[in-house]
Amino acid sequence: MRQFFTITGNAFMELIRQPIFLLLMTGSVLFEIFLAVPYYFALGDEPKLVENTTLAVMLLSGLFGAVLSASSSLAREIRSGTALAVLSKPVGRAQFFLAKFTGLAAALTVLTYVNMVGVLLGSRMAFDAYGQTDLAAIGIFAAGIAIAYALGGFSNFFLRRPFVSDAAFAFVVMITIAAFVIFNFTTQKQSVGVMGHVDWRLVPAGLLILFALWILAAIALACSTRFDTIPTLAICSAFFIVGLMSDYFFGRPAAEGKWWASTLYSILPNWQLFWLADAIETGKNTFQWAYVGKAFAYMACCAGAALAIGAALFEERELS
Repeated sequence: MRQFFTITGNAFMELIRQPIFLLLMTGSVLFEIFLAVPYYFALGDEPKLVENTTLAVMLLSGLFGAVLSASSSLAREIRSGTALAVLSKPVGRAQFFLAKFTGLAAALTVLTYVNMVGVLLGSRMAFDAYGQTDLAAIGIFAAGIAIAYALGGFSNFFLRRPFVSDAAFAFVVMITIAAFVIFNFTTQKQSVGVMGHVDWRLVPAGLLILFALWILAAIALACSTRFDTIPTLAICSAFFIVGLMSDYFFGRPAAEGKWWASTLYSILPNWQLFWLADAIETGKNTFQWAYVGKAFAYMACCAGAALAIGAALFEERELS
C-alpha cells in the first residue's frame, strides 16, 4: 500500500502544481462571486437565479478540471515515458491506474470545495431589486485572494518553493477565512426587511456535483489511456450531453419495454440525478441527505465500471 499512497500523493501534488489548475480555481470562484453582484430584476427570483448559475459554474469548471487533470496525470506520463519508468518498479498497472484516479479525485475535491465556498457566498450576497450589492463582502473576499497570491509569491521568492502549489493551498485557507468573516461579521440587505443569509441547503447539492465530477474523472482517466487532451474532452463532453438528455432519449423507450433503451439507460450515467437545484427551489429539502447516500452508491457503481474499463485498457496499452 505504500506505493499506492506515494503515487497518489505525487499525482495530487503534480495536479496542484499545474498553473491551469490555479487559474481554473481562481477564475471559477471569482465568476461565481461576480454572478451575485449585478442587478437582475428577476421579479424576486434573484437568489434562485444566482444559486442555479453558480452551481452550473461549479459543474462546468469541474468538467474541464477533470479532463485537463486526467490528461496531465496519465496521458502526458505515457507520452513522456514517466509511466514506463514507474511501472519498471514493483508496481502493478492496476495499482498505478487506481492511484492516479485517487490523486485526481482529491484534486477535484479541492476544486469543488473552493467552488462550494463561492456558491455559498453567492447565496449570501444575492439580492433583489430592493436590496443592494454587498461591497464589504466583495472587499473581504478580494483581500483574501490577494493575500493568498502574495503568500505564494513570498514563498517562491524567499523560500524557493513552487509558487503555484503554495498559492493554491493559501487560496483554500484564505477564502475559507474570508467566508467565515463574511458569514459572521457582515450584514447585507437582500430585500425589503430581509437580510442576506447563507442557503446551507446548497451543501448537499455541491456534494452531488462532486460525485458527478468523480464519475467524469473516471471516464476521462479511462480515455486518457488511449487519447490525448482534445479527444478526451470531446468524449467526456459527449457523455455529459447525452447523459443530461438520458431521460428523454432512453427513459421513455425503456418505459415502453424496449431492451436497447433499457440497456443504454442503465449503462450511461444520468447527470440529472446529481442536480438538486430544482428540488431546492421547490422547497423539497427533507430528503436530501438520504438522497445523497443513494447518489453516492450510484456514483460508486458508475465510477467503478469506468475504472474497470480504464484499467483493462491500460493493461493492454503499449508503453515503450
